[in-house]
Amino acid sequence: MKTAIVTGASGNLGQAVVKKFLSEGYNVTGTIIPNDPVAIGIKDKNFETVVADLMSEEASGKFIDSVIARQNRIDAAILTVGGFAMGKIAETKTSDIVKQYKLNFETAYNVARPVFNQMMKQGEGRIFLIGSKPGSDMHNSKGMVAYGLAKSLIFRLAELMNDEAKGHNVVISVIVPSTIDTPQNRSSMPDADFNKWVKAEAIADTIYFYCTPQGSILREPVIKVYNNA
Repeated sequence: MKTAIVTGASGNLGQAVVKKFLSEGYNVTGTIIPNDPVAIGIKDKNFETVVADLMSEEASGKFIDSVIARQNRIDAAILTVGGFAMGKIAETKTSDIVKQYKLNFETAYNVARPVFNQMMKQGEGRIFLIGSKPGSDMHNSKGMVAYGLAKSLIFRLAELMNDEAKGHNVVISVIVPSTIDTPQNRSSMPDADFNKWVKAEAIADTIYFYCTPQGSILREPVIKVYNNA
């Protein structure tokens, strides 16, 4: 049985990814934060949650070690943890940038690095990082300086890892969603056209496709899941 890890398993995208990979026969381990206020209503013998502080390099490493000890391998890692903040340059302090860096880059790197090392040892695997439109192009980051700068590093990390992985069947993808159709986003933007947004389930389906034999020929993908937004 193949094994996947999903960070941020209680989030809207995290839960959609967990459900998709379980439906495809994977063993799935999901991370949740300490005292997570969101309950995960997923009951499946092949799913377990682990409380992990992914801002801690040590805690993240122990989490990955525990998965490897139980499953012997990691086939897919979908790293959905992150955070968002508005702020123009005049309003953005270094401390604001550091906070977004920790939320969006460190939580990804602290997991991606040990997962990458394991996948290189086992000779194959797929890592999915969550990028953003602001992170992909600084022209899209106006009014969200700290967030855009932090997310831009996700793309650079994928490039570095894919370069190191050349010649191996290890691929790092960046998922770039537009507005995701979630209850929270609907509440904050009630006048928007929700049909133009992308559903978390559709993103999960796309991520899974890249883990199939049909998707295995693709290398260094930046996957723009915009729908019509």
